[in-house]
Formats: sequence, structure tokens, C-alpha cells
Amino acid sequence: MTSRRGAVRNGEEHRKENPPPQVLLNKDYGAPSLFQPENLLREARRQKHLRELSVPEVCLLDPDGDIVRHLVATGRGRPHPGWACYHTDMCVIDLQGLQVGVVGLAVGAPFAVLVAEQLSVSGAQVIISITSAGQIRPVAEPPYFILIDKALRDEGTSLHYQPPATWSRLPSHLEPPLTRALRGLPEPVLTGASWTTDAPYRETQTAIDAAAAADVVCVEMEAAALYAYAAARNRDVVCFAHITNTMALTDKDFEKGEANGAHVALALAEATAHALNPRPDIPEDPL
Repeated sequence: MTSRRGAVRNGEEHRKENPPPQVLLNKDYGAPSLFQPENLLREARRQKHLRELSVPEVCLLDPDGDIVRHLVATGRGRPHPGWACYHTDMCVIDLQGLQVGVVGLAVGAPFAVLVAEQLSVSGAQVIISITSAGQIRPVAEPPYFILIDKALRDEGTSLHYQPPATWSRLPSHLEPPLTRALRGLPEPVLTGASWTTDAPYRETQTAIDAAAAADVVCVEMEAAALYAYAAARNRDVVCFAHITNTMALTDKDFEKGEANGAHVALALAEATAHALNPRPDIPEDPL
């Protein structure tokens, strides 16, 4: 029979041999970061000889890059002359009188949040993300969109912004105006939960079954981190998943439609941007 002292000692030895993952250590969620995005952008502007210009108040993240490629190919987007990010470019497009900045190819939780941080300190008040996603639980015939109301935190970035928890959530004040605005679009928009992973090629049957049991609709790579960032920084962020595939388990998968889904994604972005426009009476061109 193990004594109380022996049980404590065994527990201490177990903790020494099996420490918590590094990502859970040394976190002070109330402390400011010493490395601030505005300081990085200041130096980027200096090095690139850029003027200090605000970005549009509504910005769109396009991880797949299909929207940006479409804007460039058709001449609809124009480069933003003051966007100072080292890693990305920005197109600006007019969506029915509202200027929207579009940043492509920010794939995955760390990259998406890095760009979101820089967008916010550059003048963005609303950030929209539209990413491709794999279907976990069928709720319609692909392709269709999911307004992600909560995201399973199976990535690392959210743990730098919020204490450990199962879910990150859409800011609650954004859902009512979106619900009203997203009816009648060219492709259906449903609401549901996603699973955010850092490792798409480790979507095992065990993990998929667990996500399905949690009533998850789809799997993607950004939403949990973006929503954790939104909660920590008090920002307006909304994430959509474009359900285009069943993880290539069948042929003729990953079909997004005309222009690789750019037309339907822009229709969704336009409806969302106008619904959440911070200053609806003052459409503004920051350029």
C-alpha cells in the first residue's frame, strides 16, 4: 500500500518526467508583448520607403489566394501603396461603394494571426476570413459556406492569446447582423462549428471521429486562432469556411466553381462587409 508521502513523491517524479508542453508554459495572458506589430511596420515602411497610409476599415483574408488571383487577372483590384507587411501584398477592391483590402495566402493559424495583428494596427476595424475547408459532417452538398460560430482549438497559436479551452468563438455581437445579411447569396451559408488544425495531413480517423462527435461540420487551419486573437484584443473577426472537399476521399474533389470560387466568395465578402461596416454612412477610400 502506497503511503501519502510516497504518492506525493511519485506524483512529483511523474511531473518531472512528463512536464507540460512548452506551449503551455510561461504564459501571462494579461501582460503586453514587448514585440509590437506597429513597431515592425514602422521599420518596414522605413526600409521600403512607404508612406504611412491606413488600410481599409474592412479587410479580407484569402488563404487560398484564389480571390487575389482573380482580382489581379481581371484588373478589379489595385495595390495598396502603404501596406507594409514583409510577407504579403494587399489588393483594394470596391464592393458596392465600400473599399475592402484583400490579403492572400496567409495560410495557417500563425500566419493568419500575424497578418490580422498588422491589419488591425494599420486601420482595419473588421477582418473577414474565407478559407477552403474539408467536410467532416455533411450538412449540404459541396460547395457551400459555413459561418464558423465556434472552432475547436487543435492548433498552437490560440494558446498564446487565450488560456487553454476547447473552443474559440465568433464575437457574439457579430452573429445577429450576419444572420440577416447572408440570406439569398449565390451559394448557401449555414452556421456551424469547425475544427482548426495545424497538421492537415494528420487528420486521422480517430481525430475525425472525435470532431464529428463534437458536432463539428468542417476542418480548416485558421479560425480558432483568429477568434482567440479577436477575444484577446477585442477585435471584430469573422471566419467562413468554403466547404469544397471531402479530404480527397473521392475523385473530382476540391471544386470551388467558376473562377475557383472567387465570384461566390466576393458576393459573401460584400454582404459581410456591408453588414459589419464600422461607418456605414461614410464609405471611404484610404488611398
